[in-house]
Amino acid sequence: MDGRDLELGELLAAAESAPPGESVGVIAHDLRKRFGADRVSFLFVDLMEQQLLRLSAPAEGEATDAAERLDLRGSVYEAVLRDQRQHVEPDRQGGRRVISPVTNRGDCIGVLEVSLQYADDVVLGQIREAAHALAYIIVTDRRFTDLYHAGRRTTRTSLAAEIQHQLLPSASCCEAPQFTLAAGLVPADDIGGDTYDYTLDHDALHLSITDAMGHDTDSALLATLVMAALRGARRSGCDALEQARRAHEALLAHNRGLATGQLLCVRLETGTCELINAGHPWPLRLRAGSAEVEEVELAINLPFGVASPAPYRLQELQLSPGDRLVLLTDGMQERGASAVDLASLVRETRTLHPREAVRTLTTAVLDACRGNLKDDATVMILDWHGPTEPAPDA
Repeated sequence: MDGRDLELGELLAAAESAPPGESVGVIAHDLRKRFGADRVSFLFVDLMEQQLLRLSAPAEGEATDAAERLDLRGSVYEAVLRDQRQHVEPDRQGGRRVISPVTNRGDCIGVLEVSLQYADDVVLGQIREAAHALAYIIVTDRRFTDLYHAGRRTTRTSLAAEIQHQLLPSASCCEAPQFTLAAGLVPADDIGGDTYDYTLDHDALHLSITDAMGHDTDSALLATLVMAALRGARRSGCDALEQARRAHEALLAHNRGLATGQLLCVRLETGTCELINAGHPWPLRLRAGSAEVEEVELAINLPFGVASPAPYRLQELQLSPGDRLVLLTDGMQERGASAVDLASLVRETRTLHPREAVRTLTTAVLDACRGNLKDDATVMILDWHGPTEPAPDA
């Protein structure tokens, strides 16, 4: 057994030389060479976060196993993803079964499962490093293959759903020294037009959450128009006010309907948040040391696409370290979802990572609607940690 340190450069070079769908095989070959690993597989979560798909990497000469689907809820894999901690237990052959989170900047991509005869602290550390490397490899490789996209679809995907998925960021979670952000979207059976987006610049975090009116492909196409207008304006250096104006004009010009939304720009050095509220439900906020979940009462502009002489109003919200800000669409509050006490759930999940809090909230809504949502349910949770300390003078 070769217990030398993981040579990241060699591993990345091997991954780049292999076809993009064989990332797990590259990691498996490395672990077999260094530690004599018996079985290596990567498991990733489906779009509804209800199941896992296992991709196994057979040893040379072995037949490739068929992809296996497993229930996520209540499994050891769910605990590993939730706690972001490596799990070790005896396997059936008298060796060790090691399950490590595969995560990139807070975004849970899946887990790496390895069975081997011996695993001390050094070996376990090396497997954790291999799982971390796998996260970066998959983030790169999934630009070139549909393997991971296809595997996340455990049910038939409609045209509207495909459009909607392509509008969302490729990662639903992002971590930085100043904040932690996570989002989740549970689509209605016929798609309700929800989207969310974010991007992190040198000095600001930009957020948006939108709800295009209508259902199915009509709402998906309307959401596409809104998202393209917002991203185009943002990438041209426009502030939230100009982004709102361009989204509004795009809907008017193409006579496509209307959409509600909130646009936020958070300054990383101060926590000052510039905000546009276009007819959207008010956010919820839980402050550090407080047990009260409050609605953030905002002035309301009309939705994008509604002809009105009143210009959009730029508002300011000051975030304080320890704040948890919850943005949501009306699908989290109306119809069957109204049975869920969101304020209580936000309070009860205060100590959870935003990623897990989002999952708890969306699962509660899905359960309340008995799996049959009449409208998309979307939530974004922002934990504001505060500005980073300035670097000491040299």
